Amino acid sequence: MTDISVTATAAPLAQGRSVSARILADAMRNTGFRVGLAILVIILAASIILPEMTSLSATKISVKEKFLPPMFFGDKWSYIHPLGTDQLGRDMLLRCLIGLRYSLFIGITTVILMFIVGCTLGLVAGYKGGWWDTIIMRITDAQLSLPMIILAIAILGVSTPTVTTIILVLALSGWPLYARVARGLAITERGKEYVRGLRVLGARDLRIMLLFIAPNILPGIAFVAVLDVARMMIFEAILGFLGLGIQPPTPAFGTIISDSRKYLINAWWIGTMPGLFLTLVLVSINLMGSALEKARNRIYGGAS
Repeated sequence: MTDISVTATAAPLAQGRSVSARILADAMRNTGFRVGLAILVIILAASIILPEMTSLSATKISVKEKFLPPMFFGDKWSYIHPLGTDQLGRDMLLRCLIGLRYSLFIGITTVILMFIVGCTLGLVAGYKGGWWDTIIMRITDAQLSLPMIILAIAILGVSTPTVTTIILVLALSGWPLYARVARGLAITERGKEYVRGLRVLGARDLRIMLLFIAPNILPGIAFVAVLDVARMMIFEAILGFLGLGIQPPTPAFGTIISDSRKYLINAWWIGTMPGLFLTLVLVSINLMGSALEKARNRIYGGAS
């Protein structure tokens, strides 16, 4: 009996791990995934390393060097400031790299928090059913009725916007989507034979959910969640543009673009450079996320 129970309970977990590995391996064969990963790694490494290696400052004001154009544009460009300077003489390359660092941190941390909270509640609601399902889903419906931007403006408008509060606000708005998906998958899993077998063998609900159902349903959601990092980065930039993001003098994409509105004609690079950095990162994340989603669909559809 012991050998049979160990074999029966280990099978779903091993299957979950193998499926995850197959999805990742299939995505790695996709050219778009490799290109996106390369772009993301290069830009991320630059944002971490370059600001620490240079003697320049992203916040130091230098009136003599204001409005310097990027390299090879105009007559006053400088090798020291390859992407030019802003209206206060601050280096645009450093400001974009530091802004990217904050944007990626907020995007990744927010998605991780949304994933943990949403999938946990969805898993409990789908597996337990009954009043657990009713209460959690009614809270989810209430949260979904509040648009993200409206909720962010309401909370951040009456408090001091910090990295922590921005992450919490974005996560508070996004977790219901993960809860709904996890709930639907958990409802499907709880009716399968291996779950019934585990119950007969005396396994507790918590053990079944954490060790057997979660590994079967969460990897697919986690791969798709990669795309949400790009969405959260966009929302972070929107909040910064509205004045509800990371506050100056700390560089952030939204605030840089917002400040550049007055200089779009004569100093176009102030608003263009952070936009280009943000676009490159979003394109790379979407390439990776799209490849992972296609690989997931092929694996679960039985094509691979």
